[in-house]
Amino acid sequence: MADDKSNQSTVYSVKNVKRRRQEDTKPHRPANATGFVARLRTYFFAGVLVTAPVAITFYLAWLFISFVDNRVTPIIPARYNPETYLPFGLPGLGVVIVVIGLVIIGWLAAGYLGRFFVRLGERFVGQMPVIRSIYSATKQILETVLAQQSTAFRDVVLVEYPRRGIWAIGFLTGETRGEVQAVTDQTVVNVFLPTTPNPTSGFLLFIPEEDVFVLDMTVEEGIKMVISGGIVAPPTPEGTVEGQISTT
Repeated sequence: MADDKSNQSTVYSVKNVKRRRQEDTKPHRPANATGFVARLRTYFFAGVLVTAPVAITFYLAWLFISFVDNRVTPIIPARYNPETYLPFGLPGLGVVIVVIGLVIIGWLAAGYLGRFFVRLGERFVGQMPVIRSIYSATKQILETVLAQQSTAFRDVVLVEYPRRGIWAIGFLTGETRGEVQAVTDQTVVNVFLPTTPNPTSGFLLFIPEEDVFVLDMTVEEGIKMVISGGIVAPPTPEGTVEGQISTT
């Protein structure tokens, strides 16, 4: 029995020695090398955060300019096209032509003769079953959004959706009118509830006015928060009282 115990202890001691030798032979990374790699990684991600938004913005702008140029520039007669007399192209020429054209059309439409032709065109479009619905809806949306005194998408609100205790960010588009307001026993407002990360789609909700909490953040800050999925959040305004909203 004593011999067996001594043999086992000898085996254990041999294993411990081998394990220690293996640990000693493993390469050890210096602490300063680890810190240097961590700094490089930090600098790399900082560079991505700085350059990525600028690069994406310029890329999307270039796509838009190229899209307009490729469709407008070929329409310009060669004698009036500056690119005919220059050894290089002019990026943005189509965009400039479109802007000038829209300004001229707006100037003509503001006159008596222009209004006459606009009414004539609308009367003609009104005779077409499907086109008139699309035209009237598009015109009403553009007039609402582009009107100088419009309050559409001017307020960011917080509403409980899809149930009590769960909050969602929406955009107040105005007071509810017409049949929807007439059949309700409360004063309701129109709230556009966007989806993430595409705020151009969403839901139109008719919510009682007392259940809508208007936030201090701007529309741009609200859109950024929706697109980023809550990663980009505006700072809390000074004087904000915690617990202003109660779910009870």
